[in-house]
Amino acid sequence: MIENPPIPDSASTPVVPPPPPQHWFADVLASDGGVVRLRPITPDDADRLQEFHAALSDRTRYLRYFGPYPRISPKDLYRSTHVDHHDRVGLLLVLGEAIIAVGRYELLTDRPGARAAEVAFVVADEHQGRGLGSILLEHLAGAAAENKIETFVAEVLAENTVMVTVFRDAGYQVERSRDGSVLHLEFAIDPTEALLWVRDSRERASEARSVGNLLAPRSVAVIGATMGPARVGGVILANMLSGVFQGPVFPVNPNRKSVRGVRAYPTVRDIPDEVDLAVVAVPPEAIGSVLDDCMAKGVKGLVVLTAGFGETGAGGVVAEHELVEAARGHGMRVVGPSALGIANTDAAVSLNATLASVLPGRGRIGFFCQSGPLGAAILGEAAARNLGLSTFVSAGNRADVSGNDLLQYWDTDSATDVILLYLESFGNPRKFSRIARRVARSKPIVAVSSGRLAARAQPTGDMDRSIVRDLFAQSGIVQVDSISELFDCAALLGYQPLPAGPRVAVIGNSAALNWLAVDAARGEGLEVRRPDAVASEDVRRPRPTERVVDEESVGDPVNLGPDATPGAYLDAVVAALRSDEIDAVIVVFAPPVPLPMAGFADAIREAAVAVPDSGKPILTTFVAEQGIPNLLAVRGPGGTAARGSIPSYPDPERAARALAKARRYAQWRTKPVSTVVRPTGIDAERAKRLVAGWMRDSDGRWLTDLEAVDLLDCYGIRVVEFREVRNPDEAVAAAEELGYPVAAKATGEMWRRRPDLSGVRLDLWRPEAVRQAYSHLVELCGDPAVHIQKMANPGVGCVLRVQDDPSFGSVIEFGLSGMIIELLGDRAYRALPLTADEATALIDAPRAAPLLSGTPASPRVDKPALAELAQRVSALFDDLPEIRELSFDPVLASPNAAAILYARARIGPEPSRFDTGPRRLG
Repeated sequence: MIENPPIPDSASTPVVPPPPPQHWFADVLASDGGVVRLRPITPDDADRLQEFHAALSDRTRYLRYFGPYPRISPKDLYRSTHVDHHDRVGLLLVLGEAIIAVGRYELLTDRPGARAAEVAFVVADEHQGRGLGSILLEHLAGAAAENKIETFVAEVLAENTVMVTVFRDAGYQVERSRDGSVLHLEFAIDPTEALLWVRDSRERASEARSVGNLLAPRSVAVIGATMGPARVGGVILANMLSGVFQGPVFPVNPNRKSVRGVRAYPTVRDIPDEVDLAVVAVPPEAIGSVLDDCMAKGVKGLVVLTAGFGETGAGGVVAEHELVEAARGHGMRVVGPSALGIANTDAAVSLNATLASVLPGRGRIGFFCQSGPLGAAILGEAAARNLGLSTFVSAGNRADVSGNDLLQYWDTDSATDVILLYLESFGNPRKFSRIARRVARSKPIVAVSSGRLAARAQPTGDMDRSIVRDLFAQSGIVQVDSISELFDCAALLGYQPLPAGPRVAVIGNSAALNWLAVDAARGEGLEVRRPDAVASEDVRRPRPTERVVDEESVGDPVNLGPDATPGAYLDAVVAALRSDEIDAVIVVFAPPVPLPMAGFADAIREAAVAVPDSGKPILTTFVAEQGIPNLLAVRGPGGTAARGSIPSYPDPERAARALAKARRYAQWRTKPVSTVVRPTGIDAERAKRLVAGWMRDSDGRWLTDLEAVDLLDCYGIRVVEFREVRNPDEAVAAAEELGYPVAAKATGEMWRRRPDLSGVRLDLWRPEAVRQAYSHLVELCGDPAVHIQKMANPGVGCVLRVQDDPSFGSVIEFGLSGMIIELLGDRAYRALPLTADEATALIDAPRAAPLLSGTPASPRVDKPALAELAQRVSALFDDLPEIRELSFDPVLASPNAAAILYARARIGPEPSRFDTGPRRLG
């Protein structure tokens, strides 16, 4: 138990505590999904702390203080609220203005060795069991680590099993000893793998529960409900009622006693029952009073359909921020503003709190988007394609609930097999990448990256849509460029197995369309094969006259001829599914004259049933005037398509593209999970001291060349040795010290990267040559500062950079150097931090990367050295958030090394990196 040392007499001048660190303020999700606000304690909390203490049960006070302790003494109260935020730290969890939990630590000054502090906390009786003790422990440990405290100790009554469990289940290696009825617990607070796993697991569970609370409410209030079918409040209420929501719906309208035959209430406060979810459809100016009512009522979540917030400009952004701050402060989560709404097709819920005119039936696809109008169009297309949804969320401005939250929910939702995202921005890029990598291991994530997202990825014009492509691929996300492609992939991934390999059989009755499918498949990197069972059969295989193809080529399609019967299709598809040489099947049907479609569709379904365990996806293209449904459906609940339904595409090219994307995803999914490996020889503490010193002198700047060298040296990154000189004698002395041959380089910014190398003199072997080079460069550039650098071994020029992207966070870029390659944009990108496999893949990713593996004119370079360089840079950015940009241009990759000829680094204020510390909402 923490003992409070005596304080000076109350007549003494009160000590004003220093201000607490701003990043210690946080909104955090409890284990039940509710929001609680965490903040440091202040002297103004004295009265509230006394009220909190008085409301505790006798049992809770006994377990916390080892005795009755009915009231906090004035001295203890002063000591508890006047902390220094360093050796003594106090944190509160609050709901509204009320304190619901208190935690603190205090440095043990009489303990030798590593800095240790005693930790303790207590939770209000009515809030126990919500995981609040774990939250306080996490954030107290984070604060302690910042203040160089290494160990926590706690004194706990042996009968206080709940508190013992909090420490034990936190992931710490707890040592315990017993003195009578008191347990002494001690543990190091360093972030071990076990600790991070526990943190991430709790975050995942609480965020999933938070979204689940929104999508499965027991009761819903529609605020702004009206009769008008053209009004937002009228549409939302009509959809709620027609969707047969399984709980009570409460219209809120101060001017009507009932709406659509349902009793209405003037405000949410007037509703006699509990309200889980409030759907808000009132003008922006009325939001304030509605929010007050919802907070007073204890509503758990808000869906704000109202527009006029962040999308309107700076004033709207402020209003949006205030809305979310107030809602979170009272335990609520917010979908929106400017949202289309949310839906859950589970028959036990039947929630349609959207403005969409059409909602798809029950299915196993979860869908998230931001744009309301676009969301409505997407829902309509999903319904037209017979693709059922499990749940749907349109987050509008995404002021609170984001795609990250939905990924956490769908990861744990057994009713969702495939996740569809239409993304315009990310709330927390590092967190998105971390969650997506985990979720995609078990559930496909298909994402449309809008033009808006691509534009945000170009703050300097250096990044284009290729960054979206690379970073999505890194996380296992199936990236598509259109809504049509989104559903093309969903129809395959949601209903058919993943292809085990690239080998595809093309079966059809139209030579032209068959070869179109073959060309499309090959263009996507797939291999076209003929099944063994039909390779020798006497089937007609006509080809377009311009083609000359070996008759026995394994790349031929199976051409059944224009007079093919359903039986012929059945036999051919069964043969393909049974063949060990085939991983997937594309079936094409194009009748020469109008024919009934049903028989041919039934034949393909029968083939799938005949070989039920093939594990091979089947895709179809039916070319006819009236066509057939988008899925050859095995009917599920409510008439929607079920697992095993066969997707049908308007043309074979779209089928091939969808199959190729599924194949690439399957490849990513089967790769072993790689980990972040921290290279040896890193002195992070020295680097932090250097950066802290530079940041004291400036809010942000480019480091000098020598400062950059010092920083990189802390991470085992060596720039080819050089000296900065300011006269010819110094230049010669530097050359003698470094050893000939040397290079002389102008230091002016405009001369650094000139492709004509006019600011560089190479292969200087004699003092006279060094003097002459120095004089020429000073005369050319007008700057007496010149670098004399040791010549590196010849090699392939490469570029490695890291910069901040507003959508993705810190992004590392790699490519070969040269003006032509620069113009072609041949660069590969990855989000940081890099795993070992991702570092290797980054080096191999550019189209010109085969040059690094050796050519007849050049040897193979040391690619592992380049990969290790990328890993060291990743570690640097992970440790030092003040490093905003880094560039190595060029890096000379030779058979035995990767030599950095020039390095630049920029420092700046630390960005918000909430994904690296204790849990919190972004």
